Amino acid sequence: MRYPGLDAFLKDGKAALAKGPVAMIFVEDLVEVESTIRHHLNLEFAALILFAPEELALPRDLAQAPNIHRVHYPMQKRHALTDAVNAVIAAAPGIWMYYCFNAEYLFYPFCETRSVAEMLAFHTEERRDAVLTYVIDLYAADLDTHPDAVCVEDAYLDKSGYYALARPDENGHPKERQLDFFGGLRWRFEEHVPPASRKIDRIALFRAAKGLQLRPNHTFSDEEYNTYSCPWHHNITAAICSFRTAKALKSNAGSSFEVHNFRWHNSTPFTWHSKQLLDLGLMEPGQWF
Repeated sequence: MRYPGLDAFLKDGKAALAKGPVAMIFVEDLVEVESTIRHHLNLEFAALILFAPEELALPRDLAQAPNIHRVHYPMQKRHALTDAVNAVIAAAPGIWMYYCFNAEYLFYPFCETRSVAEMLAFHTEERRDAVLTYVIDLYAADLDTHPDAVCVEDAYLDKSGYYALARPDENGHPKERQLDFFGGLRWRFEEHVPPASRKIDRIALFRAAKGLQLRPNHTFSDEEYNTYSCPWHHNITAAICSFRTAKALKSNAGSSFEVHNFRWHNSTPFTWHSKQLLDLGLMEPGQWF
């Protein structure tokens, strides 16, 4: 299904929001859009909403897939992502949702054999309404061969160099069960990254609720959604493996000619498997086995 804009989708596309989990993919450019869609379809989302420009061409099977709902949506305007996500939240309270950009790939514990709905069913039983995800930077091994820093066949990630700091409230006191997480390319090349964009944590999986609002810093208006676990034990966390930062560093004029290679002594090939991310401590299963 195709819709000429967000308002048309919210009016005529209610069937897409009848059952979750629903994935929202925001297309910022035309890089690896197809692989992003197919990856998330393999996780068995009930519906996928593709916010994309008109010039995007999809293969026939994806263009005609009944569970893909394509919305013409420009990403250049300020707060484009938060405006769209908040509109969808308001239209479907109670539904589990997920959002990412193109060239980003969701991984959660045991995702090769268990659907996203199974994982969220367990998370719901634990009385949790949100899943903390870490955005793990991917980058091409050879920037001469792949000057846009994107290569799914030869992708690398940082195996260490991640850390967390206390998240202060308006009075400067640490918030309960909330941390700001850092690492990856945003840490190693922080001189090229605005301070507000250096965090790698994102509440990308959440259950919509009446009045809930996503904020521009990837946190929610309900502070419990922003916590990394419940008070009594650890919960599932997930990872979004993303070429987005690498793409930005190589496409922005201020950093493109300063970056010649993303690989360093803590780089390792990405195996595209949840076990690697679990072994590196970049997500955890909590009580789910």
